[in-house]
Amino acid sequence: MKFAHLIPAESPAGSDPELVLVREDRGVPVRELGSSATTLGDLIAEGPEALDRVRAAAEALSADAGYAIDSASYAPAVIAPPIVLAVGLNYDEHASELSLDNDSGPVLFSLFPNSLGAHEGHVPLPPAISDEVDYEGELGVIIGKTTKNASVEEALDSVFGYTVINDITARDIQFREPQWSRCKSFDGFTPVGPVVVTADEIPDPQALHITTDVDGLRVQDSTTGFMIRTVAQLISTLSQELTLLPGTLISTGSPGGAGRSRKPPLYLRPGTDVTVTIEGIGALTSHCILPE
Repeated sequence: MKFAHLIPAESPAGSDPELVLVREDRGVPVRELGSSATTLGDLIAEGPEALDRVRAAAEALSADAGYAIDSASYAPAVIAPPIVLAVGLNYDEHASELSLDNDSGPVLFSLFPNSLGAHEGHVPLPPAISDEVDYEGELGVIIGKTTKNASVEEALDSVFGYTVINDITARDIQFREPQWSRCKSFDGFTPVGPVVVTADEIPDPQALHITTDVDGLRVQDSTTGFMIRTVAQLISTLSQELTLLPGTLISTGSPGGAGRSRKPPLYLRPGTDVTVTIEGIGALTSHCILPE
């Protein structure tokens, strides 16, 4: 199943997004499918029984149930996660192009909640702060249950679903400071979406084609099979040190092809459109603008 947070076109200004089940080009509010959840986090908290009820109700729906999503606005596919954990340098090619060491273990940092953005949303680029803003297409993993000390073999049982992330980065700040959270946590720098796909539809998260396009130019073209540490290994490793809470969003690293490594460098500018696409999940598009 695929879930998204949408604001229907006819909603009054300032309306909160609603959690919907996405079926082809239509969205059906989850509250009409046997759940009281208004966000993905709520649905995860209700447990697997609630997901089973939603699935059973969805199977009985007519083809025209719900509303057309092409007229709706997206919110981030994950809203208010307990934390967003990001893994850096998880593809050799990306570590090499940035001339950074990834041998000692997973490079881990957190992303601030203000950075979460939506499919077809705006990414403000403040030129007075950074003029080296870069893209990073990544697979996002949503944890579905409290996870501690998971083995690699059982780690994927903790996954609720998967999504697409663009881990936008101010490279000049990244290389000027000893931590990476600020350079990746400007407002809107973590677009997530357009949907979350439940784990049963992604049997192997290491077999997904991932691409990034900047204004129609293919700049990243790889597969999740090139991850240094698989999704299962990341979950297992992280859960030895900390308890992964339900709803936690993990960004699993970017393949090679970053704008900084191109000659000349290709940085994002106001007016630039970026689309990250992952097989089996969908295409996440962001529009770069000047801050208001």
